[in-house]
Amino acid sequence: MTTRDETNRTIGASKFPFITVKWAQSLDGRIATSDGDSRWISGEEARRFAHQLRSEHDAVMVGIGTALADDPELTVRLVSGRNPVRIIVDSKLRIPTNARVLTDCATSRTLIATTESASSERAREIEKLGAEVIRLTGADSGLDLTTLFEKLTERGINSVLVEGGNRVITSLLALRRLDRLIVIIAPKIIGTGVEAVGDLDISRVADAITFASVEVTRLGRDVVFDARLK
Repeated sequence: MTTRDETNRTIGASKFPFITVKWAQSLDGRIATSDGDSRWISGEEARRFAHQLRSEHDAVMVGIGTALADDPELTVRLVSGRNPVRIIVDSKLRIPTNARVLTDCATSRTLIATTESASSERAREIEKLGAEVIRLTGADSGLDLTTLFEKLTERGINSVLVEGGNRVITSLLALRRLDRLIVIIAPKIIGTGVEAVGDLDISRVADAITFASVEVTRLGRDVVFDARLK
C-alpha cells in the first residue's frame, strides 16, 4: 500500500514522486462509451476503493479531457481521510470557471498545470477563484509531464494518483513514469468507445510493458488488477 510518507524515487539526477495510475474499464478495455459516458463503469465497492486510494496519496491528477467530460470533485467522500491536492493537466487552460475543482471549498488545494503559451487572462481568472496555475515549458499540444513531476517533488508532494484520462495514461506508460498500476475491470462489454490506453509504439509482444509483481482481487463484481512495474 502506498502512503503519504512514500519516499521519492530518483530517476537520473531528478527525484520523482511515487506515481500510481488507476482507471476503471469494461471487460473490453473501454473507460467510456463513444459518447463519453463513464458513470458508472465500476461498482460501489470499487468506487470506495478509489476514494481510499485518494486518501493515501498526496495528490490526485487528471487531464483536461477527464475534467471536461466528468467534472470530477477529486475529493475523498466515500471513506474517511484527508483530501489530496488536486492537479489538472490543462495545456490551453480550457477548464471552465464553474468546474467543481474551482468552485468548492478545496479550491486553494487545486493546481492547474499549463504551458507558457496559455492565456494570461484565463490564468488570472482561475487564480482569482483560489486555484494556482503552474506554467511549464511545452507546446500547445501538451506539456512536459517529467518537469511537472519534478515541480511537484519540490513542493513536497511525494505520491501522486493519476486517474486519467487516456492521453495522460498513455504518456506515462510510454515514458515508463509510473510505479504502480491499478486497473478495475467491470464485467461489462461496451464495444466502440474510449480506450484506456492509446498507441505505445509497441510492435512486438516482447517489447510489451511487464510487471515485477501482480495481485488480483475481487471487489463486489469487479476485478482489481494491482501491479508494480519493473
